[in-house]
Amino acid sequence: MTAAAPSAKAVKQAIQWMLRLRESGNSPVLLQQCEQWRSARHEHELAWQRVVHLHQDLDLRAIPGAGVALQTLETSQRRLHRRQALKLLGCAAMAGSATWLAKDLDTVSGWAADYATATGERRSFRLPDGSLMQLNTHSAVDLAFDDQQRLLRLRYGELMLTCSDVPNQARPLLVQTQDGLLEGFDGRFVVRQERDCTQVSVSHGHVAIHRPGNGQVQWIASGQHWRLDTQGAQRLESVAMDPAAWSEGLIVTRDMRLRDFLEQVSRYRHGYLGCSDEIADLRLSGVFRLEDPEQLLQLLPQTLPVRIRQRTRWWIRVEQVA
Repeated sequence: MTAAAPSAKAVKQAIQWMLRLRESGNSPVLLQQCEQWRSARHEHELAWQRVVHLHQDLDLRAIPGAGVALQTLETSQRRLHRRQALKLLGCAAMAGSATWLAKDLDTVSGWAADYATATGERRSFRLPDGSLMQLNTHSAVDLAFDDQQRLLRLRYGELMLTCSDVPNQARPLLVQTQDGLLEGFDGRFVVRQERDCTQVSVSHGHVAIHRPGNGQVQWIASGQHWRLDTQGAQRLESVAMDPAAWSEGLIVTRDMRLRDFLEQVSRYRHGYLGCSDEIADLRLSGVFRLEDPEQLLQLLPQTLPVRIRQRTRWWIRVEQVA
């Protein structure tokens, strides 16, 4: 069946839970009750994820007037359509902070997705067919299961899908990106949507690539990495980063350019993170934990001739040692 959006009633209940938890200081009793409500119905979990995702990405507590907007949403008797909610929250943001206007449009898109993660968040979801989907930081997916297919639409970000062959299952398991359609079979694979391409890595099993307007099928075998873009599909002989390590909370690099490494780390934090051109091509290999990106960056001067220049918590630049 097709995954439906949560009802206005479920969204309202999710907002009520968030307000109660915030006012109680995250009372353990209320936390347990909230968990029971979320697990009672799949619709409750979808509603909770949308409200939490919106709250985190807009950083409501830091925007004057946003708390009032959230309270207004909770008490409003109108149907909570996406456009109405965004208009109300947008007014509060404009009144309190112009920086909200610079937010990536993906944040707005993610609020309306069936499954989404905020910046720095990683989550696992059990799909209706039993498959396990893990979402990396700042990712959003729509679910469309019906009588003909099991379809995941990756709006942006990155997912890992662990699936198995289901007896008498005639519906293909598909992942759609801007660059093509991927069909998964018994195994595990990672799909990352970038601005100009899609990257696919298969850990176990195999994946079929279906290109728009092309009847041919390209197979990806276990251990292979591929890039899909407007020019076609291309196999990558090697990659500088373990594509699946994020599911374990790690970044694992192999002779990776410093600039590319920082681009990956920046996905897990807010604000600017970059480096000077003089050190962009420095190489590093190692295993880095993702729990605290700021602490991770402090390790760089221990292995490379660099220093960390930090103006604010939102602006960090890695520079060459003078």
